[in-house]
Amino acid sequence: MDLKSNLSDSIGISLNRLFLILSCLSLGFLVGCADVIPPCGAKISPPSSELKNTKWELTRWNLPPNSYGEVRTRQIPQGDASNPIQIIFDASGQRLSGSTGCNRFTATIDEDGRGFSLKQIVSTKMACSPQRMELENDFLYELNDYRNIVRNGDQLLMIGTDREVLSFTQKQNTNK
Repeated sequence: MDLKSNLSDSIGISLNRLFLILSCLSLGFLVGCADVIPPCGAKISPPSSELKNTKWELTRWNLPPNSYGEVRTRQIPQGDASNPIQIIFDASGQRLSGSTGCNRFTATIDEDGRGFSLKQIVSTKMACSPQRMELENDFLYELNDYRNIVRNGDQLLMIGTDREVLSFTQKQNTNK
């Protein structure tokens, strides 16, 4: 074999190894994000009409990946008097309300061809523990600043522009 042939074989082997390493890293990243990535059957940016009369409870809060690509979760303590963080879409599909675990909030739904956004978010101002107030402020910020909503059956993901993901599970709505 000549030098050119050996060099060509070495490059081919190196590229195959690089591809294998990148494939393994990609697979590892996807497995680490399994609770974040929506399944293929999920509906991205569903119209608000599909969410009429539904109630959702925050069950997971994923923080943006760290410098190693690891997804971290934020603790979601139950609120004062064990009130969970919830959002409720009204019967008209024009308003959203809910609880931060301490205070109540409401917002109007503004819809266009790309989906819907929340406008005029207002909340009550009862005093809560400092930890709860921080969580509440961060939650209301995420509601105001999300980029995408994904629905997959009884799961709803709100993906923020900062790459935080709020995961909600559908609950029975008794306010129909």
